[in-house]
Amino acid sequence: MAPQHSPRRARITFSDSAAKQLENITSEAEIHALDRALVVVSVDPDVGEPLPGDGAGPHLRQYTDDIERVRLLYWVTVLRTVVVVAYIEV
Repeated sequence: MAPQHSPRRARITFSDSAAKQLENITSEAEIHALDRALVVVSVDPDVGEPLPGDGAGPHLRQYTDDIERVRLLYWVTVLRTVVVVAYIEV
């Protein structure tokens, strides 16, 4: 029997504004918390709740981890291979 592979993760990328927010995170605890949230979203991009929108732009989702106190706003590409993080709150 062939070994089973874990599900393929989506690649994480950041919008320009999220990249600037990322540069301002200096606490090791905040970086660790953000890293954990990014792994969750990359493994299951549907984990976040959809945000209401007009349908003209990307379909934004919000993932909130109350334990780690992290909030991400993101959208997923059509092929579900890339998650674009638009906003970070740690």
